[in-house]
Amino acid sequence: MNIDKLDLQIISEMMQNAEISYADLGKKLFVSGGTIHVRMKKLQELGIVKGTKLHVDLKMIGYDVIAFIGIYLEKSSMYDAVARDLRKIPEMVRLNYTTGSYSMFAEIICKDITQLRRILHDELQKIKGIERTETLISLEESFSRTINVVE
Repeated sequence: MNIDKLDLQIISEMMQNAEISYADLGKKLFVSGGTIHVRMKKLQELGIVKGTKLHVDLKMIGYDVIAFIGIYLEKSSMYDAVARDLRKIPEMVRLNYTTGSYSMFAEIICKDITQLRRILHDELQKIKGIERTETLISLEESFSRTINVVE
């Protein structure tokens, strides 16, 4: 991959504010808006930039429970099949293959404890390859941030 300092500056700025126009970003970085457009297209084609997302306060629209689920697999070779099945659960927003105590670590967002219970009991426990799970409920997210990619 051939990315340079300008690419990293564009990534850094867009990670902080994806709503900024290419023209405004170009002014900030002392290049044209067209240059920003071409660079963003290149970063997307390389798979470095994977779109933009709207950041929503989910609690404000009724999603009150964030939980993390440590998943123990019967065999680590079952990871791909289990991950495919977990992807089918819309409330599961993040999944990582991990070292340590758990084979997998997932984040799930639900409207309430009843929904969380249903997913844990009716969906997760029926997936072939999951030996057991451990659920941790988030009481508060203190912060969420991106990393600085410009040195």
